Amino acid sequence: MMNINLTSSFSEFKELKNIDRATMMRVMDDVFRTMVKRKYGTDENFDIILNVEKGDLEIWRNREVVEDDSEEVGEFDKISLSEARRIEPDFEVGEEVSEEIKLVDFGRRAVLAARQILAQRLQEFERDKLVARYQDRVGEIITGEVYQIWKREIMVLDDEGNELILPKSEQIPGDFYNKGETIRAVILKVEALGGQPRIIISRTDASFLTRLMELEVPEIFDGLITIRNIVREPGERAKVAVESYDDRVDPVGACVGMKGSRIHSIVRELRNESIDIINYTNNLQLYIQRSLSPAKITYMELLADQKKAKVFLKPDQVALAIGKSGHNIRLAGKLTGFEIDVFRDEAEEQDDVNLDEFADEIEGWVLDELKAIGLDTARAVMALDPQDLVRRTDLEEETINHVLAVLKAEFE
Repeated sequence: MMNINLTSSFSEFKELKNIDRATMMRVMDDVFRTMVKRKYGTDENFDIILNVEKGDLEIWRNREVVEDDSEEVGEFDKISLSEARRIEPDFEVGEEVSEEIKLVDFGRRAVLAARQILAQRLQEFERDKLVARYQDRVGEIITGEVYQIWKREIMVLDDEGNELILPKSEQIPGDFYNKGETIRAVILKVEALGGQPRIIISRTDASFLTRLMELEVPEIFDGLITIRNIVREPGERAKVAVESYDDRVDPVGACVGMKGSRIHSIVRELRNESIDIINYTNNLQLYIQRSLSPAKITYMELLADQKKAKVFLKPDQVALAIGKSGHNIRLAGKLTGFEIDVFRDEAEEQDDVNLDEFADEIEGWVLDELKAIGLDTARAVMALDPQDLVRRTDLEEETINHVLAVLKAEFE
């Protein structure tokens, strides 16, 4: 009965753990040999016969028959003639005795210990197997189902029921999930906590955006376009430098897609994160200029040995270069590897006058009309044709002519 209970429990382990037959046989053989060694001091003269599918187990002890007065009687692989004949009366000296050992002979405590050892070995096997599989998949996108939501992390189950952890720090600020929802993330790392593996996934790592672009842009997947660098401030903005090995392929256009079709699906996945795609170049000044897009640079002073760049812009371009909460200039620095300092173009500022300075000569509502179409300085107004100003504003031609006369008088 003890034999049946033990081996059937082994079969249950096999079903639960989904372990292949060869591995199960190896583990079980090792467990039983450990049990034999503890009782008899060795397992060299023992045969262990297993049938995992049926739950059958046989343990046979093999010994050579020697004379009763032989000095070898005490050895582990020898048995005296008189003792052998108690097993089978027709044994003779020199023959081999195979004696079946029942599990009950080991005692209940030894059998329970064997079961505990097996459970431990299978847990170790499953852990090592899980770690090896996911370590090989680090950097891949995985899809899972939200199973449990805590304050600092979310537990996600993959298709096989393995537990994946999405920490708060790896979630995009706009992420919000309910139990049962599907989630996509990149496998970031596998770490051990208390001897148990923790598979950490991420939606904020740059590799997540890389994998999404590979899925959406066939030219990247096929190797025609290479992603040279990606920097992100999750949920806010990202910058991607791409390069094409085929002159016929426009890397930026291919990544954006027709009417933005390719990039829009990625933007939605990243909670409306703004993504700037720029063409990579070895020309450092041009690379830095592109990285500050959409701002337009007047000129630049590059200190390549110090990894610094002084960028000068027109007053209306400074805010664009810096970006909301400094995201644009910060990401440009990370993308290029340069410390970028932004300066107003002083010469430009001194040679122009803000429209508000003419409030004494031009009525406020007229100034507001001009500001409404993006004209904040005198030279910006003077650069446009009078008819164009009439067309773009609600001002009459006479009013426009008066404004232009006042502005020109200032510079004269």
